[in-house]
This record gives sequence, C-alpha cells and structure tokens, in this order.
Amino acid sequence: TSCSWLNAVEGFFAKLTRRRLKNGVFHSVVDLQAAINRFIKEHNEAPRPFVWKADPDQIIAAVRRGHQMLESIH
Repeated sequence: TSCSWLNAVEGFFAKLTRRRLKNGVFHSVVDLQAAINRFIKEHNEAPRPFVWKADPDQIIAAVRRGHQMLESIH
C-alpha cells in the first residue's frame, strides 16, 4: 500500500534529522548538502529492509474504527 512506502520515507528522514541535522552546525548550504550526501552514502552502504512490526488484524481494525468515526460525523 502507499502507507508502507510512506512509513519507510518518514523513517529515513527522521533518521537523517536525528543523526546528521539536529545538532549539526552548517556554515553554508554546501556544508549542509555535503552532510546529507555523506549520510545517504553511509545509509546506502549498509541497506536494511523496512519490516512491518504491527499485526495486520490490528491495522485493519484501526482503519475500520476510523471509517466508522468519519461516517458517524457525516
């Protein structure tokens, strides 16, 4: 589903922020770009697959509850 790849993208940017950007000091845009490029290079050298940890039945139940809530509002 589209959610699965969005979770992976969100996780990637969260990791980038925590490990490189949050406490970084960048004196120019070029320095910032270099830090991001280093992170991407290191990330790609040791790739790990995104693995779902949530139980599918719990996800489906949560979606159904959300739909029911939205329908009760309208």
